[in-house]
Amino acid sequence: MSAPTSNRRSIFLGRMSLPERNFVAEALRAETVGGILLLAAAVAALIWANTLGASYEAVRGFHLGPASLGLDLSVQHWAANGLLAVFFFVAGIELKRELVAGELRDPKAAALPVIAALCGMVTPALVYVTVNGLDAGSLRGWAVPTATDIAFALAVLAVIGTALPAALRAFLLTLAVVDDLFAILIIAVFFTSTINFLALGFAAVGLAVFYLLLRKGVRGWYVYVPLGVIIWALMENSGVHATIAGVAMGLMLRCHRRDGETRSPGERIEHLVRPLSAGLAVPLFALFSAGVPLSGGALHEVFTRPETLGVVLGLIVGKALGIFGGTWVTARFTRAELNPDLKWPDVFALASLAGIGFTVSLLIGELAFAGNAALTAEIKASVLVGSLLAAVFAGILLKVRNAKYKKLTEDEERDEDQDGIPDVYELDKPEYHLRMAAIHEAKAAEHRRLAEVASGTHAGDDGPA
Repeated sequence: MSAPTSNRRSIFLGRMSLPERNFVAEALRAETVGGILLLAAAVAALIWANTLGASYEAVRGFHLGPASLGLDLSVQHWAANGLLAVFFFVAGIELKRELVAGELRDPKAAALPVIAALCGMVTPALVYVTVNGLDAGSLRGWAVPTATDIAFALAVLAVIGTALPAALRAFLLTLAVVDDLFAILIIAVFFTSTINFLALGFAAVGLAVFYLLLRKGVRGWYVYVPLGVIIWALMENSGVHATIAGVAMGLMLRCHRRDGETRSPGERIEHLVRPLSAGLAVPLFALFSAGVPLSGGALHEVFTRPETLGVVLGLIVGKALGIFGGTWVTARFTRAELNPDLKWPDVFALASLAGIGFTVSLLIGELAFAGNAALTAEIKASVLVGSLLAAVFAGILLKVRNAKYKKLTEDEERDEDQDGIPDVYELDKPEYHLRMAAIHEAKAAEHRRLAEVASGTHAGDDGPA
């Protein structure tokens, strides 16, 4: 007789382990602050470009750097290829950590966010291709609406004051990490036209040296920062997008903890570099990339030209349907059961929020329509409009459930015994209940004392004058 098979269903969007929760919370705090700076930089770019457009174009078109090394680049190019290499370096570390210690380390658990992220990239691309196929538009921008900007999404949550539960925030972060991986692959495969194999070979040698130094345990920023800059410069000259160098170096860092370590080297470096990425690199990229004219005619083009309409619909419709549909179908096939505290409309609202594709969408738009300045500007305007509409739509959906989210968040963070660990992680520990018993006994004793004092006061009031 065969052994009975287990019918136990896994919980989707359930409670994370305490170390994972703490790591995600710290990462999201930095991204939220960076997202607000990103939002401010985008607004500043739009104001600058639409009031003092000539000076804006002069500044971002100004060239600097050694021409002999192939680095005589415009300010906008430095921001897109140089500063975003820092952003993708952090993305590489995040991906490595997710693969070895996070939500993606278990293939079964990873299936759901990976498939959801893939569907959230394929569906917007299909929406774009369909719109442009029906109206004879250019198919070169198919990848523009495929990206999700985690920092901008978190900034929207901060602005509208939504207390999103930790599980939903973590799922959004995991989606963005997988999204970044495929965005990197898209940039590397589809936006590399000519290759300088000599420069690429030297870049590969530099990466090998970087890897060996890490494995030998060599420490010191003064070793790795100059080497990283050299690798980046070689990659820039190779014809492969220079941000790939940042991803490659991030993936090489060790992100699993050894005995006695509170943080792995990758986690320590990410903790140091993330503020630089979120607080400086990405906002400066937005400042020099998001400045596009937003006249009535330009906005009319966004909703009438197939290329721009495809981007807007890809972000608003494609992202929401792709992520939600991929999540729902995968959950059904893998017998994953949604956290009973949440509902499927919550997942749809989160999928709609992923339609904010600001940073990487702007970058891909520049690459897809390089050489056509007018269309590039219109594509950027469509990214801004699509991201804004996705943010408004998701904000409305999330606000409807905000009271429920607030209660869930308060329950997750409650720490009545004040030991620094949320109570939900200690309900199965006798020590926690003994501490709570002592706290309640002390409170009961204090109330008895106050009752006796109050009784004495009333007795005195009833006595003779």
